[in-house]
Amino acid sequence: MMDDDRAAIREIFSQRLKLLRTRRRISRPALGELCGLGKDAVRRYEKAESFPSVESVCALADFFSVSTDYLLGRTDHAGQ
Repeated sequence: MMDDDRAAIREIFSQRLKLLRTRRRISRPALGELCGLGKDAVRRYEKAESFPSVESVCALADFFSVSTDYLLGRTDHAGQ
């Protein structure tokens, strides 16, 4: 995978995560706690400062009832 591809995936992931979280009206720390993430993890993901582990992507997808493919930008269809 090229660096440009990784950057695009990171950007799409951060945008979709923020969109889902704000639609749910849930704070970053609360989402992190509910998904078993570090207290600052969601902020770092939304700002594309870091990228989550596979386990974290799955936890977030499960919480929002969307597919991991949606979060990662592999599809525009949010359903599982």
